[in-house]
Amino acid sequence: MIDTRSAPYGVFLLRVALGAMWVSHALLKYAVFTIPGFAGYLGSLGLPAGLAWPVFLAELIGGLLIISGVYARHVALLLIPVMAGAMSVHIPNGWLFSSTGGGWEYPGFLIVTSFALWLIGDGAFALRSRPLLFVGRPATA
Repeated sequence: MIDTRSAPYGVFLLRVALGAMWVSHALLKYAVFTIPGFAGYLGSLGLPAGLAWPVFLAELIGGLLIISGVYARHVALLLIPVMAGAMSVHIPNGWLFSSTGGGWEYPGFLIVTSFALWLIGDGAFALRSRPLLFVGRPATA
């Protein structure tokens, strides 16, 4: 049974933590690897280096929108393909992200958590919320 009185606050905590993880993932590319370094990495994988800025901006802006609760559930869903791409690169490295080259545990967790937020909703203190698209009607409390 879900406690309808406290659940929106639990979702709020999930939303802020998830958004912070997306922002930190973006800032790692910017501050540590640098965008040119990330572009070079993408090129070494046979991917277009021109994806570096769009991926960085999607993660940064998407994370900020999730934190603030601006259509957070839908933004989280839209970010899943970005992280699925990252996860596909890390699968051969094993499960743990501390493995050489980084495993797929962290990208996998971000994908599952983003999908969960999409299903659950925006939670308390969302600035701009919207019902779940494409699946049924919003639940009434």
